[in-house]
Amino acid sequence: MRDLRIVFMGTPDFAVTILKHLVENNYKVVGVITASDKPAGRGRKLNESAVKKYAVAQNLTILQPTNLKNQNFIDELTDLKANLQIVVAFRMLPKVVWNMPEFGTFNLHASLLPEYRGAAPINWAIINGETKTGVTTFFIDDKIDTGEIILQKEINIKEDEIVGELHDRLMFAGADLVLETLQLIKVDNVVTNKQPKLEEKTAYKLFPDNCKIDWSESLENIYNKIRGLNPYPAAWTTIYNNDTEVTAKLYGVSKEFINHSDKNGKILTTKKTLKVAVQDGYLIINEIKLSGKKKMEVQNLLNGYQFSFDSKMS
Repeated sequence: MRDLRIVFMGTPDFAVTILKHLVENNYKVVGVITASDKPAGRGRKLNESAVKKYAVAQNLTILQPTNLKNQNFIDELTDLKANLQIVVAFRMLPKVVWNMPEFGTFNLHASLLPEYRGAAPINWAIINGETKTGVTTFFIDDKIDTGEIILQKEINIKEDEIVGELHDRLMFAGADLVLETLQLIKVDNVVTNKQPKLEEKTAYKLFPDNCKIDWSESLENIYNKIRGLNPYPAAWTTIYNNDTEVTAKLYGVSKEFINHSDKNGKILTTKKTLKVAVQDGYLIINEIKLSGKKKMEVQNLLNGYQFSFDSKMS
């Protein structure tokens, strides 16, 4: 039985849950590597990563390098005498780091690799209308998300599931998979498999440009895009109404498949409903956030916001 000394690397909430599982299951975490504190908000107050906040509460040793190749950092990492490293939602590591521990460095990725390599696998699985996804542990190599697979667990995506909900389910499934992976490493019983060569589905980083709604697409594609970006970073559009333009983010939506003659993007309202025409029906908007306003139910918006007959989204 191997005595594991673990360095954990991660930054967001997704990674915290995995680190918490390690601590609560009495694994020896000798160090935590996370992002540097960053100024945020109007006061530009330094903001600590979610992983750092948890690590501080647990009195864990924390390193926050800006340069992973810096010799001072390499020396500090070496001094921790870890024999295993676990990476969850961090950044690409140089070989001098991932090749350091005796038992290797493994990563938890929120997809069924080789599908959806990249920065936003959970979002893109929903945006692309997938019905299943999962989590994968794999040993890191010199490319992004290409290393040999240790374990995978498949999860069905619900038809109306939003990315926030799927994120949380994958987070807990990932925590369990990491523990299973650790048990295999502990007893020296890991059997890895090379990633198969498939047509790549890439999880591109999300930017404002690829979060904008294209109202010429099908109702199904628009619906999937909105739920794949809900609640963050949110799909957006521009509303043209009474010679004004306002940016809006869309959240809760539903579909109405029906033949009609309205132009794509045309807004239709009643006292309680707001819907937008697309090629094969209408997208019904239930929750919206106008620029500079709070997110609200559409019925509340319609109580004080009038749409003209020729208003549209584009």
